[in-house]
Amino acid sequence: MLQEVYLTIWRRADRFEAGRASVMTWISTIARNRAIDRLRARGPLAYADQVDELEIDDGRPSAETLLAASQDGQALGRCLSELDERTRTVIRTAFFEGVTYEALAQRMDAPLGTVKSWIRRGLLKLRGCLER
Repeated sequence: MLQEVYLTIWRRADRFEAGRASVMTWISTIARNRAIDRLRARGPLAYADQVDELEIDDGRPSAETLLAASQDGQALGRCLSELDERTRTVIRTAFFEGVTYEALAQRMDAPLGTVKSWIRRGLLKLRGCLER
């Protein structure tokens, strides 16, 4: 079809009137008309293949996914606020900032096992809160 459009443009180049439209408008009109002619030549649309899935995945999350994530985030924020300050800090630092338990233990000036226990107990409390 593109070749047909190019041939039409080549054959009708002498008919182009710069005062009536730009070159791009003229070419676009020829391409549009050629596409319409091709569709009409196919016959009625009743014979077109049925399309079962009209949505095309663009790789972005759906509105439902974004809404659920937002609601999950709000619930998580609410549950985090129910934890004591120390537990909330170690969980946020470990999971949101990606700090290792060892580095976190050094930061908090606490033994590694203690920091792990704080995180474990805090995660259990969070799970209980989120299940409500």
